[in-house]
Amino acid sequence: MDNRRTSNQRTKQQSHSNSRIDIPILTVVAILAVVSMLTIFSTTYLQHSNASLMPTLMQGIWYVVGFILMFIAMQFDHKSLYDFAVIAYFIGLALLILVLIFYDRELAVTNGARSWFSIGPFSFQPSEIMKIAYILMMGRLVSQYNHQGSQDQIDAMSRKDRIRYDFSFLVKLFFWTLPPLLLVILQNDLGTTLVFMVIFVGVVLVSGITWHIIAPVGLFLALIAVIVLLLVFYNRDFLEFLGFQPYQFARIDSWLNPFGNTANESYQLAQSLKAIGSGGMFGKGLGQFEVYVPVRESDMIFATIGENFGFIGGAVLILLYFILIYQMISISYQSHDAFYATMVAGIVMMLTFHIVENIGMSVGLLPLTGIPLPFISMGGTSLINNMLSVGLVLSIKYQEEATASDLEKNWLVKIVRKLNQLLPAQLREED
Repeated sequence: MDNRRTSNQRTKQQSHSNSRIDIPILTVVAILAVVSMLTIFSTTYLQHSNASLMPTLMQGIWYVVGFILMFIAMQFDHKSLYDFAVIAYFIGLALLILVLIFYDRELAVTNGARSWFSIGPFSFQPSEIMKIAYILMMGRLVSQYNHQGSQDQIDAMSRKDRIRYDFSFLVKLFFWTLPPLLLVILQNDLGTTLVFMVIFVGVVLVSGITWHIIAPVGLFLALIAVIVLLLVFYNRDFLEFLGFQPYQFARIDSWLNPFGNTANESYQLAQSLKAIGSGGMFGKGLGQFEVYVPVRESDMIFATIGENFGFIGGAVLILLYFILIYQMISISYQSHDAFYATMVAGIVMMLTFHIVENIGMSVGLLPLTGIPLPFISMGGTSLINNMLSVGLVLSIKYQEEATASDLEKNWLVKIVRKLNQLLPAQLREED
């Protein structure tokens, strides 16, 4: 009788744990993992004679590590994430500073960016981890703003007072954004710089700042973008004086005229367009290649999907991304919490920018940048960042239904709360 009761309790606990996991998100990520493995296997093994299975095996290992880290990220409850934001932010800054000193010289010569550590055969890009840390810090700041705003009764303020109040908060957000942004700029990594800027925009849009500030600032930034684009055509010398690099102009030229200089700057984009176009509606099949595309296993992996699986394969992949993003936003709306809403907004903006930019540059709609395709491109650091991001989103529902007993048994929560006690008092403000 006791054994039967114990068995029933275990069954109920397992059912309770499963109900806290968002199955649609987990299913989409699992499907993307299969697509990634198949595509990398096709690109790195089936495409070449005497090729090695090592890239495919390494991607599989990174996925195993990623799922483990995703499960660990799910263990963070609201308070632990809020507390850990400051710790993660300053650890991320320290790594960004260190990589400027100890960056991999060979990789810097190859891709022009001083953004990678190398430890033996493994490479590590600190800016990927900083993206998550930055998003958490922005969530903490917005949560504080909303809490303080309710106390100061900002809804009852006059328009002039509200603008002054919100503008001071916008400056605060920018103050915390500037250090990681400048450090990434110093790494000469334009793609990652753009990602941080996009995350910042997403955070501002959901923060609650009045549109009397957002609209003028948005129009001003749009005007700046138009002026820069005009200077690209008519006065590049001035942009070079401001720090723009020749390779950046070359990428814009290849974007505007992909078949203009196929022997040099436009070669990669021209080959990608040929490969995707040759796939037709249904593709040529796994491992069937007729067009050579440089860096096909990483930044240009969508060319493999287009050539092997055709328009249908590309459309299914985009649909999977749409389901993933939709589910993330849905979880955010259900939480009714400023910290969680900001965190999800930052993650969604980050993933969406990666998806749109990578696919857009592969089909010639956007300029080439070193932006990988989330969950698909070969590479450990980017994949770990994506899996951790999913884990943080899953933690919202997972921890929402957690009991006090669950938190008491959570070793990760205990560690974070102990670490939080080491911070200065002003940084240990409760949410």
